[in-house]
Amino acid sequence: MSSKDAPLSAVFVMHRRQLLNLLLVSPLFTLPFTASATQIRNARLWRSDDKLRLVFDLSGPVNYKTFSLTAPERLIIDLSGAGLSGDFSQLVLKNSGITSIRSGHFGKADTRIVLDLATPMQLTSFLLPPGDGQGHRLVLDLSSATQVPHPIAAAPKPPVDRAHPKRDIIVVVDPGHGGKDPGAIGSKGQREKDVVLSIAQLLAKRLKREKGFDVKLVRNDDFFVPLRKRVEIAHKHNADMFISVHADAAPRITASGASVYALSEGGATSATARFMAQRENGADLLGATSLLNLKDKDPMLAGVILDMSMNATIASSLQLGSSILGSLEGITSLHQKRVEQAGFAVLKSPDVPSILVETGFISNARDSARLVTARHQQAVAEGLFVGLQRYFQKNPPVNSYMAWVQEQKNNQA
Repeated sequence: MSSKDAPLSAVFVMHRRQLLNLLLVSPLFTLPFTASATQIRNARLWRSDDKLRLVFDLSGPVNYKTFSLTAPERLIIDLSGAGLSGDFSQLVLKNSGITSIRSGHFGKADTRIVLDLATPMQLTSFLLPPGDGQGHRLVLDLSSATQVPHPIAAAPKPPVDRAHPKRDIIVVVDPGHGGKDPGAIGSKGQREKDVVLSIAQLLAKRLKREKGFDVKLVRNDDFFVPLRKRVEIAHKHNADMFISVHADAAPRITASGASVYALSEGGATSATARFMAQRENGADLLGATSLLNLKDKDPMLAGVILDMSMNATIASSLQLGSSILGSLEGITSLHQKRVEQAGFAVLKSPDVPSILVETGFISNARDSARLVTARHQQAVAEGLFVGLQRYFQKNPPVNSYMAWVQEQKNNQA
């Protein structure tokens, strides 16, 4: 091997996280950076003859990166060290090719913006410095990946009903533990596996009654399912969302209330989150690379694709978790009022938003007494349903019945 080839060989054996970091700091991906907290103040949208232009008005320069994801089609914009002070609700998205715009905090002090697309689109982006009475701007030019877009006013209305798939949103509900694994045990012999199976079955029944949803249970009886298999089931059914239901124990018997967890690729957000992850991961561990079809990709590209997909999935999981917490707050006390993050193996699906819900602590006498009652189990199941429904109303998957309902509302507006 020549010395000229040596650096490339070294790159291929690097950990995928190192590879992603190397790419993001290279000249190809890096843009001007400022240490100050830039604010995203406003967004403007209009169409020219050959493209759709989306402009974000900024309080200062930013370091940003963009990438796209498929199934469903999305464009992701990550802005480092930037906050969001504006509102995207005033944007008219009808016939623009963008079905919705989502945003949220990402990482320690970053903002992620997700453009949900009706069809694949090509993106060109650049920064503009202050000038002509305007401040810093991030400009996104989007054009059809297959044909030149038409002006919004001339765009034909979407075909009525017959052209829209109106597919069901698929939710995979995972009652934790089961079979040889009883989970946590209460002071009076209450078993976690029994409590969470009842709540999961009630949630499944509620989802089945709601038009536009389909549900799959990881287990519908008392048997053990390995952690790896649980995530594989979600992929087998092309799940739009995975929710794992638990009622765990904590070292302190005073610990009480519901919690929601999402995956963290870094450290846990609290000592309790770290403890819970270690408990739940005891059965087996998961290698997420086996769940994406990356066999035909070279090692460097495969690592980048995996990291980008995982990052976008975690952001969606955090949004979903916040919605669930909001709906549970009126039903039970909350152990934490924010979505916590830790390395739960059962949440390591690279392309399915996944959360783990601790419905309470079976090690706590008050929580345990409530968790075994049919009335409280029904209330918790209804709270979980409401949280899921609210999330998907704001973020309907492409081609889903809920997306179709949203399109009808937009067309009548």
